[in-house]
Amino acid sequence: MYFCHSTDIWRGYPELVPGVVFADGITATAAVGPRVAEYYSVAESRLAATSEGELPEIQAWRRAFSQMGLKPTQYRCASESLLRRFRKEHALPQIHPLIDLCNALSLACAIPIAVFDCAKITRYTEVRHATGAETYLAFSGEEERPEPGEVIFADHAARAHARRWTNRQSRYSAVGPDTTAVLIVAEAMHGAADADVQRLTATLVDELSVLWSVKPKAAILTKDVLRFEF
Repeated sequence: MYFCHSTDIWRGYPELVPGVVFADGITATAAVGPRVAEYYSVAESRLAATSEGELPEIQAWRRAFSQMGLKPTQYRCASESLLRRFRKEHALPQIHPLIDLCNALSLACAIPIAVFDCAKITRYTEVRHATGAETYLAFSGEEERPEPGEVIFADHAARAHARRWTNRQSRYSAVGPDTTAVLIVAEAMHGAADADVQRLTATLVDELSVLWSVKPKAAILTKDVLRFEF
């Protein structure tokens, strides 16, 4: 299996920095509470100084959404949506230990993090423009078809695992109690994205190694390193 971005995506968004992690041996029993609390504290400090919309990480994604022809205050990247909810409620719902950890990290870094159950992916995942033939399963249970040209995460079976790039993941490949192997993707476009994604990816590897006793595989993708095989 592999993960990549299409050449059109790299051409249109040359500032993109993706960090990718694969891990096998994930369970739903890991105790992540203390780690989540620490990342919550970082997010609280950042939000006390400025609103989420003023963070450079979020502003970069707003520009990308505008470039995609989307209203950035109507369709938000996942990290901005999490930050908005966290600012109001000072916590996020508990879903699964890995998702709770990644959501907390996303809050602290203001960088969207997607997590996919690899058992639900057919052959590969590519971030590309939709053809209009792909199917997407919403969390409501409804099946949707992304519009032609929309940026999606697609696999060989023409299933869209995320819509509008970092806006919404699919229920189909969401992590659940039976998930064991996962693909984690963090993407940023702000000025310090290279250093921040490097740091975030290394942190993910460390957390997975300690909390789940697994040996993750990770990479930072570039125009010269286009594909992550796992």
